[in-house]
Amino acid sequence: MLRFVSYDVVFSEIPGEVTLAVNISHCPNRCKGCHSPHLWADTGEPLTEENLGVLLRQYGAAVTCVCFMGGDAEPMAVAALARFTTAFGQAAGHPLKTAWYSGRAELPSGFPATDFQYIKLGPYVEALGALKSPTTNQRLYRIEADGRRSDMTPLFWRKSPMG
Repeated sequence: MLRFVSYDVVFSEIPGEVTLAVNISHCPNRCKGCHSPHLWADTGEPLTEENLGVLLRQYGAAVTCVCFMGGDAEPMAVAALARFTTAFGQAAGHPLKTAWYSGRAELPSGFPATDFQYIKLGPYVEALGALKSPTTNQRLYRIEADGRRSDMTPLFWRKSPMG
């Protein structure tokens, strides 16, 4: 069963989206230098359609995307929640995009990538850096309706107007 430890509205995980990021525990990857080692343990509240629906009603049209941060131990459960999120947004009259931040190098066989508009793949490798580093091994993809992937990672490398 998926469990979530926390959630927040964020603006930098998915470029151009106001994102409800849901932090899922029980990460099997245990990347060296991980910024969220507290997510390695199997803790938190169950991430069910009911609990997710509470969050979606709470934020309503204030968010444009829901990003599942983790869930690598149960990728098909993450995909099911993405389908629920899409249906919820349609029923509420404000379409929601879905995203998955995975530490996997590749998608699992048979994974329904088209249930998402965005997928981040790649374990965190400390020496290569996170998405903001031009040397990163991680990639954020936009998923097209036909399943093709467009690499959006360079959007994270833009220089800030502040220098």
